Parts: sequence; C-alpha cells; structure tokens
Amino acid sequence: MFRYQKHNTYFGQISEDCKDIGAKELKELGARNVEEAYRGVYFEAKPKDLYRIVYCSRLFSRFLAPIHRFSCYHDDILYKTAKEMDWDRILTPDKTFAIFSNVGNSNITHSQFAGLRLKDAICDYFVDKCGSRPSVDTENPDVWINLFIYKNKATINIDLHGGGGHKRGYRVSSVEAPMRETLAAAVVRHSGWDGETPLYDPMCGSGTLLIEAMMSYCRIPALYNRKSFGFEHLPDFDEFAWEEVRRVSDARIRPLPEDLIFGSDLDRGSIEAVLDNTEKLPFGDRIQIKCMDFRDIEMIEDATIMCNPPYGIRLDDGGDIGEFMKEIGDFLKQKCLGTTAWIYLGSTALVRRVGLRPTKRILLNNGGLDGRLLQLEMYSGTKDP
Repeated sequence: MFRYQKHNTYFGQISEDCKDIGAKELKELGARNVEEAYRGVYFEAKPKDLYRIVYCSRLFSRFLAPIHRFSCYHDDILYKTAKEMDWDRILTPDKTFAIFSNVGNSNITHSQFAGLRLKDAICDYFVDKCGSRPSVDTENPDVWINLFIYKNKATINIDLHGGGGHKRGYRVSSVEAPMRETLAAAVVRHSGWDGETPLYDPMCGSGTLLIEAMMSYCRIPALYNRKSFGFEHLPDFDEFAWEEVRRVSDARIRPLPEDLIFGSDLDRGSIEAVLDNTEKLPFGDRIQIKCMDFRDIEMIEDATIMCNPPYGIRLDDGGDIGEFMKEIGDFLKQKCLGTTAWIYLGSTALVRRVGLRPTKRILLNNGGLDGRLLQLEMYSGTKDP
C-alpha cells in the first residue's frame, strides 16, 4: 500500500502568497483537514473529492500523491529504496515517465542528479522484472513523478495533474511574457469579482485575466480542456467515480452574458491571440475585444477594471516606465469614475509611479518578480482617490 492510500493525504503546491486563498478553495471543493505547510498545503480527500479538486482548482500549480517517504542521506540509499518499490502498480514498460526533483538542506545537493538516480532505479526495476523498461519523455509523459528531498528526508510523489496545473489548454497563442494562468486566477479570486459589475481589461495582452475571470463566472472547471490526468495512473483509480465527477462539474457550467466581460489592447497581435484562445472554451466568443490604446478609451463607469500592465521586461525597449505608469494612473482617475480597479504590478517600485493611493496592497510574487496587486477605488463623487 502506498503512503497516500494509508491516510488519504495529498499535497498541493502553491506560492507562499496564495496559501490562504488556496486553503479556502480546497475546502470549497471538498478537502478535509486542510493544513498550510512549507511550499504548499496538505489535505485529505476521498477519491471523488480528489478528482474534483484536481479538475476544478484554479490556484494550485501541482497536486501530488505521496507514494513513499524515507530517510535519505546518500544517493545509494535513494537508488536502493526506490528500486524496491512496486513500480509496476503505476507504470508498465510500454508507458513513458518523467521526473522533476527538488532538494534542499540535504547531503544530496543536486536536484538533477537526484532525479537521475531515481530514474535509474525505476528503469532497473523493470529490466530486472520484465526484461524491458518504460521510456523517459520529458515533454508529454504518461506519468509525472516528483522527488522532493529536504533535510535528508525523501518523498516520492505522483503528479495528479499530469503536468502543471497552469496548463489549462486554452493558450494556443501568446504574447511576450504572458501572465501565468494560476496567477491570473489568484487576481480574480482576490478581487471578489462575481459578475455583479461589468469587467474590463484595457491592456489585455493574450487575454489570460479575461479568460480566467470568464471561467470563474461560468463555473468552467480549470482543466476543462485536459484529456488525461495523472490520477488515472494511480493503482486505486476509480474510472466510474471520475466520470461522475466530470459529468456533474461540467453540468454546472453557465453561460456568459453578452455584455459582461470586455478587453482591449493596442497590439493587433495580442487581439488575435485573445480570439484564438477564447475559441477553446464555452462562451469565449462572448468576451468583447477591441484593438485600442487605453489612452483612447472615452470612459468606463460603474465597472470593475482588472489588468496586468506591460511593466519592465514587457515594455518596449526605450520606453519610460515611470511615465507609462503615470499615464495609467491618470487614465483611472479621469476616465474610470465609479470603478474598482485591480492592477497587478511586477515590482513594488512601480506602485508609487501610478500616483494613486491603493485601498489594498496584496503581495503576489510571479516568477521571481516582487509583484503587488493593488485595489484602487475610483469614486464618482468629490472624494479624492
């Protein structure tokens, strides 16, 4: 019996800044005994709840099922212990696999080396038992295996997504440095936007924020477009339970009203990317898109604004980032009366450049960038924002 089977306990990887909202999302999807931890959240779930969590969660980068945990002071121990595991309960020689590994504060100091030792143990297990071995496929394997070694304790996990949770399947076209889907979902979650007001992104890029907002409102499962999942390779996978979970989750999808979500961008390529991406989801064609510079927008009133401006590396070379941020602040103050704006900036240094006092500042790191999500209230009366 694998470790996860003994306790029905799993692990969700999520950024430190999002663990609180991630824990809430897990509880909403049926998880029990949710506990925040280093680099993520532990939780318990019965099979149906687990399938629903993996299928519907918008915030987590990975879900892992621990299959073995042991003391690991040397790579020979890693190899020997892994080779004695019952890998034929998860893999067969005609399947493919890949390993992603992380080590920290341990005698084994190199993540890639640790992953290679685990790979050798798995391959040698099958060669000894079957005379042949599964192949490694680092692009699209049947089974993703995770190895985590911390303070000389090794945990071997199966990735339940079967690839990163941010890979929704709708992004067929992109722009330079696009916003990660899980980060966009966190912005939507923090904003509390529920469709009571129109939503507008005046610098929409390839449309990630718009699409994540639409998926949230329409109750489209995060991995609606994914064809296969890592949990299907678990030895106790219940196909009938999974089919029921998918059927019930998909039945909750509701249509998007025609005049609810709007976006614009000055770049024609970005607009084409949005249109390509929205085609991949139900009701995506109801997101209204225009090719327009935000400076040319006449007025947005009584709406929610949500955007991720092209800061830093996303701004054309030679641009004045300070002046650009000031223009965004002027646009909000002068043309967005009665709105609540949620602006994600990739650096704390840019916050003051906007020239407006935020109601909230929420830490949201993104790929090493010290990001901030700002809430800005644009009052329609005389109150100074």
